[in-house]
Amino acid sequence: MEEIFSLIKYDKDGLFVSVVQDMKGEILMVAWMNKQALEKTLNTGKMHYYSRSRKKLWLKGEESGNYQFVREIYIDCDGDVLLFKVEQKGGACHEGYYSCFFRKYEDGKFKIVKEKIFEPEKVYKK
Repeated sequence: MEEIFSLIKYDKDGLFVSVVQDMKGEILMVAWMNKQALEKTLNTGKMHYYSRSRKKLWLKGEESGNYQFVREIYIDCDGDVLLFKVEQKGGACHEGYYSCFFRKYEDGKFKIVKEKIFEPEKVYKK
């Protein structure tokens, strides 16, 4: 594991960007990670992230059950972004979509172009 930690270029806050893609090639989400999130991800095989707003680690799916299981990991040429190819259970987006990229820019505005696969109010009970 030390090799992967040493290759990553962390920002001033000890964070780096992670891009998450399903095994078919669809981008699901982009999120921040730190060394601890990466270590938990590598040890468990499930994606963990660092929330800048909440200032804490989180396991994808801890509330919703929509886990991401790591299948492959790539690093970009600059060493400041990791690409994770995952098996996504349910939706990746907290708004109920499979991917966080469900809006497409067309005719001067963003339009929803995907279908919801779950109702967030029922899953997150907020």
